[in-house]
Amino acid sequence: MKRLQLLAAACVMTVGMAAQTDSTKVGRKSWLPHVSGTIRGKVEYQTNEKESRFEVRTARVALDGFITPMVDYKAEIDLSDEGQIKMLDAYAGVLPCRGLDLRIGQMRVPFSIDAHRSPHKQYFANRSFIAKQVGNVRDVGFYVGYTLPNVPLVVEVGAFNGSGLTNQKNYWTKEFNFSAKAQYTLPFGLTLQASVQKISPNGIKTYLYDGGATLQSGRFTFEAEYLRKHYEHKAFNDVNAFDAFVCYDQPLPKVFRKMSFLCRYDMMDNHSDGTLTDEGKLKLTDAQRHRVTGGITLSMAKKMNADIRLNYEKYFYDDISLAKPSERDKVVAELVVHF
Repeated sequence: MKRLQLLAAACVMTVGMAAQTDSTKVGRKSWLPHVSGTIRGKVEYQTNEKESRFEVRTARVALDGFITPMVDYKAEIDLSDEGQIKMLDAYAGVLPCRGLDLRIGQMRVPFSIDAHRSPHKQYFANRSFIAKQVGNVRDVGFYVGYTLPNVPLVVEVGAFNGSGLTNQKNYWTKEFNFSAKAQYTLPFGLTLQASVQKISPNGIKTYLYDGGATLQSGRFTFEAEYLRKHYEHKAFNDVNAFDAFVCYDQPLPKVFRKMSFLCRYDMMDNHSDGTLTDEGKLKLTDAQRHRVTGGITLSMAKKMNADIRLNYEKYFYDDISLAKPSERDKVVAELVVHF
């Protein structure tokens, strides 16, 4: 089955590239898809355990385009999401008027800042705790996005099954999950974002509230994001999560286009992703921890994203015995290519 999926993805990718070439030759738009993708390969070394590993973290291929000027679509599959094949995006959309975007299908829900970034747009080799464990949600549903005319405000809302990506056919519900997000951009490089989301893992209503700001000033980028997760009826203690980083870009004349110097602090409280124990209570799935990350990113290309990320991550646990094998002090070297 996996071989068939890989073969199908390769065939579609080849057809898409051919369509792009033909479209360029005739000088007109084609209804056939635009092809893009991201490859991330990395090596990690845990400084305390003296253990290493190689990993293909991401191998995404996406097809997107327009059937008519008002109808678009996207399909994205990851051939190696931590060793598994996953369908990420699969939706069709309608753009009935300027600034309005309607979609139905499978997609990332509109929530958070860092959790909404694609892998090639991440600043660090490993995502923040908000992006990886707390605020990372993809689901099947209906999405509405609207960009206000003459106002730098984007509003996004959506209603979703709450079934996740693999339980759709026989999933029926009397109450959908929802997510809403607003983004406002100020003229001096400051972007403010706020979002709210309701999910229902195993029927337990859980509410997430998120807010943050990104400031771009010259060669500097500053960002801070705070998230609070509340479980109804005190099914689990509320979770606080925080992420803040600074990035400085230094242009370079040869070989590398720029070198970026980065530093990040992030933390999260004890967290449950909705998994239940044998007694039917929410299970602790991610232990409380703090982390400091320092790194350098070497950007090699202009037209195609090609970055080398070098990071060191230092973890702080209240109880080190609860640390997962892959979340300990480590050095990471990663090559990211996006086309």
